[in-house]
Amino acid sequence: METLWVGGEGGMEARLVERAGLPFKAIPAAGLHGVGLQRLPGNLAAILRGIFRAHSILAHFKPDVLFFTGGYVAIPLALAGWRIPSLLYVPDIEPGLALKVLSHFARQITLTSLDSRQYFSTRADLQVTGYPVRPELARWTKALGRQHLRISGDRPVLLVFGGSLGARSINLAALAHLDTLLDKAEIIHLSGELDWPAVEAARQTLPADKASRYHAFPYLHEDMGAALAAADLVLCRAGASTLGELPLFGLPAILVPYPHAWRYQKINAESLTRRGAALLLSDARLNSDLLPTITALLETPATLNEMRAAMTSLHTPQAAQQIARHLLHLAGVQHD
Repeated sequence: METLWVGGEGGMEARLVERAGLPFKAIPAAGLHGVGLQRLPGNLAAILRGIFRAHSILAHFKPDVLFFTGGYVAIPLALAGWRIPSLLYVPDIEPGLALKVLSHFARQITLTSLDSRQYFSTRADLQVTGYPVRPELARWTKALGRQHLRISGDRPVLLVFGGSLGARSINLAALAHLDTLLDKAEIIHLSGELDWPAVEAARQTLPADKASRYHAFPYLHEDMGAALAAADLVLCRAGASTLGELPLFGLPAILVPYPHAWRYQKINAESLTRRGAALLLSDARLNSDLLPTITALLETPATLNEMRAAMTSLHTPQAAQQIARHLLHLAGVQHD
């Protein structure tokens, strides 16, 4: 099956898609929700240009099915291709505004979690598929991950990360308690590029024995699976990927939802917390509550084991394959 990725103009999306070996076309797009009056005319004009560009792309490519995962760039394409069968995938528990709009065009909607059903009143067919994870993650075991990252001690392993750009409040809280935490655990810290100088400076102040237990990196690309597999506990944000990657590894979590955006991360964190797989810390209380929370978990292995079992139970195998089967069905392609 031939595939074309349509994304927004500018940014790093085009490079990532082309790096994956997929053809890419860009269209202009912009949001309308929460936009001030000064920006509204320009954003409306961008959407209209996007619709015309999408019409041209669809006329040349002639797709049998459209696949949307959200974002304002999908709106012009959905409007231009409203006659073409489409499938919508909802990564987070709560769909954003663009996903809610797109749901009215979709023939079928696939969900990461059953919890998302409450947000849709559409007549579209709703299917729970789970969150699709990169297949290369599954090759990592705890033993392989620890060997790859040169973790050889008998202390539990704490993974701290905040995404490709890092998370300033998480980084600062981890550094503030670094000396005490290293008495209790080995730490894998993925800081992001912005805070990497501060992390390097902190590592240089550690005595040799503690420095050997502090495995700090600005970011891990292909080796992210090694860090997830090696860890016994993770401290991170609560983006959509936590709904797939943490269950894959059965990794208990302390989740700190990003506070300066809509509530998607908070809803994700609450879903995992409600099932006993994670604990939720607010960003505002991160510095004061982090150390006692981590200490309590590391000193009660039974609790960690219960969280690990709860997280593992949320894993949905072959989520990507399930979504692909639904897409092929909509496209009229026979498949096994």
